[in-house]
Amino acid sequence: MKKILTVMVLLGVFVGLSFSVAMAAEEAKGLDPAVKQMVALAAGFGIAIAAFGGALGQGKGLAAALEGIARNPGAQGKIMTPMIIGMALIESLVIYSLVVSLLLFFKL
Repeated sequence: MKKILTVMVLLGVFVGLSFSVAMAAEEAKGLDPAVKQMVALAAGFGIAIAAFGGALGQGKGLAAALEGIARNPGAQGKIMTPMIIGMALIESLVIYSLVVSLLLFFKL
């Protein structure tokens, strides 16, 4: 457990450092308006694709959990906690996509 926690903390530090380097970059000035429109369009499509994929993943996970509970109602407690954790992890990926899209949109 300590090894996993150490890896997660180091990964968080690495991501934080890489974000600080990316945000310290000079703002691009004088870009063509067509480029800005394409970046905004790409950010929108990125959110749409992430939300669609997250919804599919959550739907499949929920369906599998409910099927397992229907087959064995006594295992509800053992199924619910991992299902909720899995749903939160899937949703975090969608939120990461939102953050990246917003960074792209507001950087230009």
